[in-house]
Amino acid sequence: MSTTPAPANPKVGFVSLGCPKALVDSERILTQLRMEGYDVVSTYEDADVVVVNTCGFIDSAKAESLEVIGEAIKENGKVIVTGCMGVEEGNIRKVHPSVLAVTGPQQYEQVVNAVHDAVPPRQDHNPLIDLVPPQGIKLTPRHYAYLKISEGCNHSCSFCIIPSMRGKLVSRPVGDVLDEAQRLVKAGVKELLVISQDTSAYGVDVKYRTGFWNGAPVKTRMTELCEALSTLDVWVRLHYVYPYPHVDELIPLMAAGKILPYLDIPFQHASPKVLKAMKRPAFEDKTLARIKNWREICPDLIIRSTFIVGFPGETEEDFQYLLNWLTEAQLDRVGCFQYSPVEGAPANLLDAAIVPDDVKQDRWDRFMAHQQAISSARLQMRVGREIEVLVDEVDEQGAVGRCFFDAPEIDGNVFIDNGSNLKPGDKVWCKVTDADEYDLWAEQI
Repeated sequence: MSTTPAPANPKVGFVSLGCPKALVDSERILTQLRMEGYDVVSTYEDADVVVVNTCGFIDSAKAESLEVIGEAIKENGKVIVTGCMGVEEGNIRKVHPSVLAVTGPQQYEQVVNAVHDAVPPRQDHNPLIDLVPPQGIKLTPRHYAYLKISEGCNHSCSFCIIPSMRGKLVSRPVGDVLDEAQRLVKAGVKELLVISQDTSAYGVDVKYRTGFWNGAPVKTRMTELCEALSTLDVWVRLHYVYPYPHVDELIPLMAAGKILPYLDIPFQHASPKVLKAMKRPAFEDKTLARIKNWREICPDLIIRSTFIVGFPGETEEDFQYLLNWLTEAQLDRVGCFQYSPVEGAPANLLDAAIVPDDVKQDRWDRFMAHQQAISSARLQMRVGREIEVLVDEVDEQGAVGRCFFDAPEIDGNVFIDNGSNLKPGDKVWCKVTDADEYDLWAEQI
């Protein structure tokens, strides 16, 4: 008696570009498709259709997105585009008219429907018995995960078009956020990276409404969220924090070991004139005094930030002000970008002198050299101290991990010379033996 083989599951390839917030969007789409019986594959040739989640923040990101879309069309032919650059459907179709569909960020249902149109799901699929893990499909390693707490942004920074792409702030219900965090921890996650466009503003749109988690009331507010997350006994790392006054409430939680003593604050500049032109929120002359006070309360506090050089109207005096500010602030982890005009951004309309490309490059070089000296000196202070390290990868040479002042992908690493007995996801105490501008070397204790 012959049996008919079961039809194969339709297969989707996925390329996720841009920031961790876009990565979470990708995870949500993939989880839904997996629940509907689609297989996720890692090569163009194995895929029945390819979804490209684009970034559209600056021109170089748009160029990369268009390049990847072109590569997917060449290698596969069936391509669906989503993400931040999806709001510019006309520009995408001008370059790549053969794309099957274009959707913007957070339009999960439209993406899934576009996949259905391109490659229909199996009619005999039973979602009740599909093997989708309770934490969903993750694109990060098993031991860490991004936890998105809100969408959109209420600010109107002149160099940014995020609000026009992702809309105004919409906070997720606090119970939903904490339920997701709990599922992730039960699935083996050792580090939760809290992300949004503006983490400090969490709950503003719902007037800090009280929600419920595990039968207890919890306010939809950053401080209370962090208090609740601290009960899960994993690393909790905060990203994209604007220094509103209530950020001061987090420092005692860090000093008490409840959340990691790590603040990612996008300062962007220090010159009052440039900050005013940028329309940056919540910055004033007292920032240096607040940083000093934070470190008095929590001496181990690590501050990471990003800056823009060459903004329209930035003078050499403004730039020197920034360098002097960096010397005073003694930030630990810093990234720097040369200003790039973004189509639709208010900064394009500023009546200010455009900084020539060669001047931007010169300032970027000087900025990086200045900050490298600061970062190197601060890391040297860690030599001889004991730190807890979360292992990311292991080979025959040893283990590579991160300690509390290293976020994945953007910060440094800790190289454990005698760590070949470890495995990814392990947490181990080490003694720091050496340091350079970005990384540490250590031995297991």
